[in-house]
Amino acid sequence: MKFNAAKTAGMALATATVLCMTACGGQQQQAQAPTPEIATITVDYGNSDLESAYPATIKGRTDIDIRPQVTGFITKVHVDEGQQVKKGQVLFTLDQVQFQAAVDQAQAAVKVAETGVQTAQLTADNKRTLFDKNIISEYEWQMAANSLAQAKAQLAQAQANLVTARKNLAYTSVTSPSDGVVGTIPNREGSLASPSSAQPLTTVSDNSDVYAYFSLNEKDILDLTENGAKNLNASISQMPEVTLRLANGDIYPQKGKVATVSGVIDKSTGSATVRALFDNKSGMLRSGSTGQVLIPNKFEQVIVIPQAATNELQNVRFAYVVNDSNKVVATPIQVSEISDGKNFIVTSGLQPGQRIAVEGIGTKVRDGITVVPVDAAARQQAQPDAAQQQ
Repeated sequence: MKFNAAKTAGMALATATVLCMTACGGQQQQAQAPTPEIATITVDYGNSDLESAYPATIKGRTDIDIRPQVTGFITKVHVDEGQQVKKGQVLFTLDQVQFQAAVDQAQAAVKVAETGVQTAQLTADNKRTLFDKNIISEYEWQMAANSLAQAKAQLAQAQANLVTARKNLAYTSVTSPSDGVVGTIPNREGSLASPSSAQPLTTVSDNSDVYAYFSLNEKDILDLTENGAKNLNASISQMPEVTLRLANGDIYPQKGKVATVSGVIDKSTGSATVRALFDNKSGMLRSGSTGQVLIPNKFEQVIVIPQAATNELQNVRFAYVVNDSNKVVATPIQVSEISDGKNFIVTSGLQPGQRIAVEGIGTKVRDGITVVPVDAAARQQAQPDAAQQQ
């Protein structure tokens, strides 16, 4: 029993010693934790060209649904999806048998009517001669004249039916109403085509120029017209050229121009539809594509900081100023609503010459800590040099 007690006491003493060393070591390590190096920038006034991005839908100058004007079965499809076509080019051919038969029938009716007119003309001329000689009564001559007029009317009707029959026959060749690109072709040979069909035969898009449709809210429009001080059309004509960011993030090489703003603000969205025109002679842009219209905004003598250098808490945005003692001070700031998604224009809260942290916001950088400031531009320059040396 004495041996066990002594052994237990020894183990307890060893454990306490280890715990003490661990705790002391941890405190020593914590005390010796290095001060974090944080990239900083010095803010100053400057000029900025921020771009406001607006989601856009791209449409061709014209998107024309191709529908037949007569009902018939498709006998031939002359084009393929995505093919460039010219105005008047044949796209589809419908079954022409019944329509050719109608033309033949109408032509025969015209010949019959022409013969009837000739016969009635002879009769009327003869009756006129007899009437002039007082051989027949005026009634008989008038009846012959009326028969001639009726025959001529029947000829006119037959000729009109022939014109209609020929038009219907021509409608069996469905042609493109404009230059453009062929869209989806859902129906092929053997399918029934009808003017009343819900689905068109295809769509021809004139993509030589394209329109990018986007929306501006009521505040944007008021800003554009300087709260009504300027005419909207005049403001549009003075707008700078705009850029189109494609769905893959690339920038379309051709600049565009805002062409129109709708005169009515949608009650459900509170915005007006805006149309920007882009040249598309290369055919790169297709109707139905999406992207973003980037409108440049020029600012002079403003402070611009990265969005990543800020943090928002309870609807208040903060920048983290590093003072002369290298201590971080969380500073409330006001920023402009216009943003390019990467930078903020600071309207109040910062002064030229102040240093702010641009990394570790919300993680390493907190209000009140001390940091080792490192110039962000110098660090960025040093990274490629270090990579080349390796």
